[in-house]
Amino acid sequence: MWDQEKYQRAIAFAGYAHRNQLVPGKEYNYVVHISNVAAEIARLMMVEKIKDEDLAIQCALLHDVIEDTDTKIEDIKNEFGENVLNGILALTKNEKVNKENSMKDSLKRIKEQGNEIACVKMADRITNLQKPPEYWNKEKIKRYMDEAILIYNELKGFSKFLANRLKEKIKEYEEYL
Repeated sequence: MWDQEKYQRAIAFAGYAHRNQLVPGKEYNYVVHISNVAAEIARLMMVEKIKDEDLAIQCALLHDVIEDTDTKIEDIKNEFGENVLNGILALTKNEKVNKENSMKDSLKRIKEQGNEIACVKMADRITNLQKPPEYWNKEKIKRYMDEAILIYNELKGFSKFLANRLKEKIKEYEEYL
């Protein structure tokens, strides 16, 4: 069972880091998104075994702090340790890689981290496959769905439960095309 104290520290850290950020295209705080990703992981743990539940929950809550905030890598390492930092770094797009290859690069790094981080990536995309922001055009929506299909194809072997959830969400997302 995952440690509630570690959860509380991670959500407080992430909540502070994302304090001024809204979910894109929505009118609510970004902490809703990260809580939803963590909820996907918590639900997964009810049906499938995960080796390091604390790692999965902490990375679910912290997965966007490097990419979307001014949080320093050293702060994450000092507060949560190297394993959590490595998971977050794998989930973070590498700015040195061109946009067309950034997801493939990230997926390669995610797979190297293993089951917990692959599950966080699938949970993140499940959570993000909602009604797209009004300002997205059909081309952007199609690219986002194609990325979701790539994530599914690359990571489906890490969790049958999340793979099925992601596949369902992709099918539902098609209505926006």
